[in-house]
Amino acid sequence: MTPDAAAADANSFILYTKTGCPWCEDAVDYLREQGYAFEEIDVRRDPEGYAEMKRLSGQSLAPTLVVGDKVLPDFDVDELEEFLEENGLRRHRQA
Repeated sequence: MTPDAAAADANSFILYTKTGCPWCEDAVDYLREQGYAFEEIDVRRDPEGYAEMKRLSGQSLAPTLVVGDKVLPDFDVDELEEFLEENGLRRHRQA
């Protein structure tokens, strides 16, 4: 893997969601509004994705965000903003 590919992989966002989950919908809306690129995996429709979310986070609740080796399980938008800030992942919107 090239250094650029490794850096991109370390900052790849994977968002595990469940259909009908209001916190999941909020997380998707927030990430889109803030301009983040992310892969969304609906764990109700993807049993392998569900197993991977459980393996990575140690729990079964969604939303769960994985960025490289960092995991934010079972969160709301306030916790998401704090996680992004603490990990240097916060995007600053341009006016």
